[in-house]
Amino acid sequence: MINKAMGVVNLIHETDELESLTAYRCPATVPFGARYRLIDFILSSMVNSGISKVAVFAHTKYRSLMDHLGSGRPWDLHTRQSGLFILPPATDNIHELSRGDLFHFYQHRDYFQRCKLEYVVVTRSHMVCNIDLEAVIDFHENNGADITLVCKKQADLLGGKTRKVELGEGGRVKGMQDHFGNMDTDIHSMEIYVMKKDLLMDLVQTSLAQGQDHLVRHAILSRVDSLRIFGYLYEGYLGVVNTVDAYYRTSMDLLRPEAARELFFKPGAILTKTKDEPPTRYLEGAKTGNSLIANGCKIEGTVINSVLFRGVHVGKGAVIRNSIVMQNGIIGAGTQLDRVILDKESNVEAERDIRGTEGMPFLAGKRKTI
Repeated sequence: MINKAMGVVNLIHETDELESLTAYRCPATVPFGARYRLIDFILSSMVNSGISKVAVFAHTKYRSLMDHLGSGRPWDLHTRQSGLFILPPATDNIHELSRGDLFHFYQHRDYFQRCKLEYVVVTRSHMVCNIDLEAVIDFHENNGADITLVCKKQADLLGGKTRKVELGEGGRVKGMQDHFGNMDTDIHSMEIYVMKKDLLMDLVQTSLAQGQDHLVRHAILSRVDSLRIFGYLYEGYLGVVNTVDAYYRTSMDLLRPEAARELFFKPGAILTKTKDEPPTRYLEGAKTGNSLIANGCKIEGTVINSVLFRGVHVGKGAVIRNSIVMQNGIIGAGTQLDRVILDKESNVEAERDIRGTEGMPFLAGKRKTI
């Protein structure tokens, strides 16, 4: 297990087209997969790879982030010397708050300088994967790279948006999109970067001195020719969840047993905040098939090809198909749902018929009554 890298989960200006799902929370804490939050996947990957010092750079709407992460105990990141550090912006100035990640890294430069570890792994939270970061660092060292970018060759991202990457001979990065575009390649950036901590600090100070604010757009893309930047091709499961379409389609993809097995258990288990709930109760008339159903639910109707979070109550005669119902949702008796996403504590009254379309699921925000 590696013990020479610190982790940074960078939530500053993270791509967010999740509409009402992020009205009151940051993308990192969007519920996913019946019992998890999006940030759980990269946090678990870090811990399973031996990274025991992790900083989460919060930006906006981070109350639910702090509530979910707490002291880091579920990920064994509550140790005295290392552990989990949540770093909100060091300013309340509106202009400074809107600046890029390099500025916020600089504001917390003391955190980096006090750390004695050689490498830093900078990630985002919307990449749903289970990755062995020890193998990435080995690749980085074996190639004598300045920066290693984790990539995935995948034709269909199920509606997610990424930067595309062009790799040359030996895996060296030849080009990368500034943002989302039409580069003719099916290799996608997973927004996971490995580099020496000293190099990151140098990029922060040099770029800021030149009036540049963003790590990827400015510090890395402008140095593709001068730095040895290599692409590590990840072979495991990847979901890119930064649009409503991607959230829905990736959630439905988890109903494939092979996808769920690959994501949740290889190379290590995905960890999350523990909630004590009784087992789900299936009452007379309940029918379920090909669904993810968390504990604490009460099922009196039919649930097919759907994802139910903790504490959902499905009323007698209700039928839920191809839908996602988050924590403590109440589905009234006789109601029909098809291609629907209901945020936490939503209440659908009896005898309603709500249907989305294949490309546009119906989305109801938190605590809505329909």
